[in-house]
Amino acid sequence: MGILQTISTAFHKGGWGMWPILITSIFTIAVIVERAIYLFKASVDKDKLLALLKSQVMSGNVQGAIKVCSGNPTPMTRIVQAGLMKFNKSDDEVQSAMDEAALRELPKINARTPYLAMLANFAVMAGLVGTITGMIKSFGSVGGDEAGNKATELASGIAEALNCTAFGIITSLVGLLGYSLLQGKTTKVIDDINEVTVQVVNLVVNHRAQMQQPQG
Repeated sequence: MGILQTISTAFHKGGWGMWPILITSIFTIAVIVERAIYLFKASVDKDKLLALLKSQVMSGNVQGAIKVCSGNPTPMTRIVQAGLMKFNKSDDEVQSAMDEAALRELPKINARTPYLAMLANFAVMAGLVGTITGMIKSFGSVGGDEAGNKATELASGIAEALNCTAFGIITSLVGLLGYSLLQGKTTKVIDDINEVTVQVVNLVVNHRAQMQQPQG
């Protein structure tokens, strides 16, 4: 409770400049939470998935492989499923189906994370504006005629400036940290998708080659 009281007091001392920072921090946290949940759900154990797909496809049970994908809907499995649905077509059609599905899924994986970099920069700028207005208030009080209020006004202006600076930098650091972690996770998810799609195409090609070999 003491921490919340301290934050509340600092917020009020920061003046009007704290409100843009507060709004920015809310958007920043919302984006981080939403993207973290999405990317967590989009993650797949690629080795386990490939082992399941290989066992199904190489045994000729393509429908079983499709069910493996549909039973665990993620961007990766939807892309793979699109290719397996074209299993009886040519290799180019399998690849084209997966590429088309990737065009739908990859933007969803990359969505909104870049906003964090913009929000982090905005938080710093909003803090800087609050800092400047606080310093203007401080210098204005020094030049005022009412000597009795000079010290109070000076302290109030400095507090406003420093609190805006602090809250702006903290919000910016949260945004940048979230951006770095989420961007790393996004890259890993996309790399896994690229690796799995290539291996699935190779799996389809190899299975066809085996089926076309003369028996006996």
